[in-house]
Amino acid sequence: MEKYVIIGVYNFERFEIMSNSRSNFSSKLGFVLATAGSAVGLGNIWRFPYLAAKHGGGMFLLTYLILVITFGFALACAEILIGRKTGQSAINAFSTLSKKWGFVGWFAALVPVIILPYYSVIGGWIFKYLFAFISGQATATADDGYFVDFIGKVGSPLGWFLLFIGITALIVLFGVEKGIEKASKIMMPVLVVLTLVIAVYSACMPGAWEGVLYYITPDFSHFSVTTVLAAMGQLFYSMSLAMGIMITYGSYMKKDVNVSSSVHQVEIFDTGIAFLAGLMVVPAVFSFSGGSEEALSKGPSLMFITLPKVFESMPGGTVIGIIFFLMVLFAALTSSISLMETVVSVVQDKFKLNRKITCLIVFAGSVILGIPSSLGNGIWANIKIFGFAFLDFFDFISNSVLMPIVALLTCIFIGYVIKPKTLIEEAEASAQFKEKKLFSVIIKYIAPICIILILGFSVLEAFGIVKV
Repeated sequence: MEKYVIIGVYNFERFEIMSNSRSNFSSKLGFVLATAGSAVGLGNIWRFPYLAAKHGGGMFLLTYLILVITFGFALACAEILIGRKTGQSAINAFSTLSKKWGFVGWFAALVPVIILPYYSVIGGWIFKYLFAFISGQATATADDGYFVDFIGKVGSPLGWFLLFIGITALIVLFGVEKGIEKASKIMMPVLVVLTLVIAVYSACMPGAWEGVLYYITPDFSHFSVTTVLAAMGQLFYSMSLAMGIMITYGSYMKKDVNVSSSVHQVEIFDTGIAFLAGLMVVPAVFSFSGGSEEALSKGPSLMFITLPKVFESMPGGTVIGIIFFLMVLFAALTSSISLMETVVSVVQDKFKLNRKITCLIVFAGSVILGIPSSLGNGIWANIKIFGFAFLDFFDFISNSVLMPIVALLTCIFIGYVIKPKTLIEEAEASAQFKEKKLFSVIIKYIAPICIILILGFSVLEAFGIVKV
C-alpha cells in the first residue's frame, strides 16, 4: 500500500497508468446522472422548501441560485478534479497529492460513514409511508399521532430501515457501471417527471397561487445575512459537498470528459429538482393552511405530518401521495447509493478487499450504526448526547461540524498547498476551463470566509445561542 502511494506521489504518470483498472462511468451522461442522483436527496425535497418559506421565498431562491453558479460550482469542480487527477477515493486522494495533508481525506471519509446509517433510517420511514398509501392507509397517515407512534416502535422502523439499506447495498454491489450508473439512468428521469407532475398539480390547487408568487418573487426586504448563510448551508446538503462523494465519483470519471460542463449539468439537475420541490410543497401548504409558519415547520414534520394532511384534503390525494413518496424514495435512494459507494471505495482503497466482501462489511457496519438512530425515537429516547437524540446528534456532527471543516481544509489545501493551477491543468486536459479565474478567487479567498461563517453560525444555532 505504501509503495503504491509513493509511486503515485513521485511519478504521477506512472500512477495514472496503474490506476487505469479502476472502475469508470461509461459516459459523461452516466457520470452526470449518477452525480446528480447523489446531489438530489432529502435535502432537496423537504429542507429546501422549508428554508425557502422561512427566508423570504423568492429572495432565498435568488440568493441560492447565485451561490450555486459561483460558490457551489467552484467547490464541486475542486472535489471532482481531485478525484479524477488521483484516481483515488477521498482517503488516499489527499495523501497522493501531499502526504502531509492525508488527514483531510480521513475527515472527508468519516462524513458518509456517519450519514449513511441515519439517512437510511429516514429512508425506511419513506418506504413505510409509500406502503401505507399503496395499501389504502392514506387517511391514517394524516392523523396527528401516526408518525410519532410509528417511529416510537421497535420492530417496524427497524424492518423498513433494513429494507432500504438492503436495496442500497444491492445496487452498490453491482458496481459503478452496472449498478450505480444503470440505476441512476432509470431513477433520475423518473424522479424529474414525478416531481414535475406534482409541482404542476400543486400549483393549480385552490389558493395555491399565493404560495407560487411568494416562492418565485424576490422581496429584497427579506434579504439578510441569515438568508445568505442559510442558502450556503443548504448548498452543502444539496450538492453532496465535503463528503468525499464528489472525489469518489470524480475518480471514476474518464479523462476526456469536460469537468466544467459536467458540473453545470449536475447543478441544473440538482437545482431544478430543489426548485420543483419547493413549487410542489410551498403552494400546497399555502392552499391547505394559508402558509402558516407552523405548517411549514422544519424537519420530518413537514414531510411526515403536514403533507399527509395536505394529500388527505386533495381530490385524488391518495394517488398524489403515492407519486410523491415514490419520488422521495427515488431521491433518497440515489443519495444513499452515493454515500455507500463512497464508503465502499474508501474501504477497498485502504484494505484492497474484494468488492462483494467490502459491500457486505459496509452493509453490516451501517446496520449496526443505524440501530441507535432508529431506536432513539422509541425505547432509547431518554439517551441523549449533549442534549441530542441519536439521529439528531449524528446529523449535527456530520452536517454542521465535519462538512464545513472538510470544505475549509480542502480550500486551504487547494489554494495554498497544491495551488489552483494543479487542478486547472487537470480540467484543461479535456477541455478549456473558462471559469478558471473565478475558480481560483473563490477557492483561495471567498469560500474559506463563507465556510467559517457557516460553521460558526451552525454550531451557535444548534445550541440555541442564535437563530439562523
